[in-house]
Amino acid sequence: MGGGKSMKVAFVGLGVMGYPMAGHLAGKGGHDVAVYNRTAAKAQSWASEHRGRVAHSPREAAMQADVVFMCVGNDDDVRGVVYGDDGILAGLSPQAILVDHTTASATLARELDEAVTAKNGRFLDAPVSGGQAGAQNGVLTVMVGGGADTFETVRPVLDSYARMVGLMGPAGSGQLAKMMNQICIAGLVEGLAEALHFGQQAGLDLGNVVDVISKGAAGSWQMENRHKSMAEGRYDFGFAVEWMRKDLGICLEEARRNGAKLPVTALVDQFYAEVETMGGRRWDTSSLLARLTR
Repeated sequence: MGGGKSMKVAFVGLGVMGYPMAGHLAGKGGHDVAVYNRTAAKAQSWASEHRGRVAHSPREAAMQADVVFMCVGNDDDVRGVVYGDDGILAGLSPQAILVDHTTASATLARELDEAVTAKNGRFLDAPVSGGQAGAQNGVLTVMVGGGADTFETVRPVLDSYARMVGLMGPAGSGQLAKMMNQICIAGLVEGLAEALHFGQQAGLDLGNVVDVISKGAAGSWQMENRHKSMAEGRYDFGFAVEWMRKDLGICLEEARRNGAKLPVTALVDQFYAEVETMGGRRWDTSSLLARLTR
């Protein structure tokens, strides 16, 4: 395996992220891809669009695959496709690698590492950042936890849909790095929302101001890519509030475990709860401005 050669791979979970990621494995990567999705019609649609085949269970998808990727919703969803008679572990070949792209807990990552190792396989936790657009354009950032040799084996395959891939440390470290990523985003979006709200109240031309301050220390990806839609009150794209709350919940739980203090993250999570009560569960994360302007 490795060296950029074509491999037998499986992808479990064809949501807004997994669908295009699996497509890049088949297209740009040129790999032999088997896919499984809980809603079978989605897998059939993928197979008709890309070169690949449909598996009827996670176990079937994993059989004979060199690398099995999964990208599902949360810890419970991961356990649902990994364990049991029809789960990935039941079909995982010796020395095969399971890569979990789900944003989940570090505790789960360590649990899976033990379970896969017991089956003579190898495991990487590899949550991603970049959102649906990053997945579609093949420019995700991947934060990986696991063994260095396993990482180097999988890295050429990850390059099919990533522009930045880094090994963060042993199993669980990828998830911990993703938590840092979400903590940063929470604070950035709230700061941007407050600044835009302040500018609106002050009667400033927000476009002119952002053109200037985005080139200085206040600049961020969020400012460059979200300030216009936020100012217009459009929140119908990007990473959904309900998923951000799931991620922030993971961060806060881990912080209780390791003793980290996350006062701003906890506050922003409460603000997102307010957005949910406004009917914004599926609005994107930039909708923090909406609670200030209602």
